[in-house]
Amino acid sequence: MVKGIKICGVSDLETLNYILNHKFPPKFVGFISNYKKSRRYVEYDKLKELVNIKKKETSFVAVLVDPDNNILEKIKDLNFDFYQLYDVNPEMTKIIKEKYNVKVITALTINSKEDVDIYKDYDKVSDLILFDGKGYEKSIGFNHELLNSIPDSVNKMIAGNIKIEDIPNFKNKDYYIDLSGSLENEEGKKDLKKINKLLNFATENET
Repeated sequence: MVKGIKICGVSDLETLNYILNHKFPPKFVGFISNYKKSRRYVEYDKLKELVNIKKKETSFVAVLVDPDNNILEKIKDLNFDFYQLYDVNPEMTKIIKEKYNVKVITALTINSKEDVDIYKDYDKVSDLILFDGKGYEKSIGFNHELLNSIPDSVNKMIAGNIKIEDIPNFKNKDYYIDLSGSLENEEGKKDLKKINKLLNFATENET
């Protein structure tokens, strides 16, 4: 079944308010917190403003690529429920989780079965495992059939160039679905009409 939706790369208050006040809000909203190569990157002062809002039942996620102590200390008091960590080894993942008392989404970038199997090193120290494409900010997809061997006991999220129309393909899978680029217009800004379509459509396909 589709467990729920994550909308990633939110960077403005209008979009965030629209998402949180939608009749079918997503389970997660992600903010690019330290990866400056992404056009969705949010500077600290703006990030602080965005997450200082009543988020109701939606969890806020700080998306962090190989974070250093500086950014971790900077955001430790912000209104985040999860840190989504790329390029962080299992030992450091555990340290971050315990030190900052935060839930962790471990993000793995996938191109092969060997990449998928790395989840075994993180399963016990992560609350969620995100299987993403190799493109980071470029929304590159991968063969989702590579995930078929993962036990149902693993709490899974999937990303990587997923379109709204792809949602029914996951109806019989126990995944959270993470979308970003497919919700944007030609200028790279989040499109509220696409977000509305996603949230309505995803609700219809949750079981």
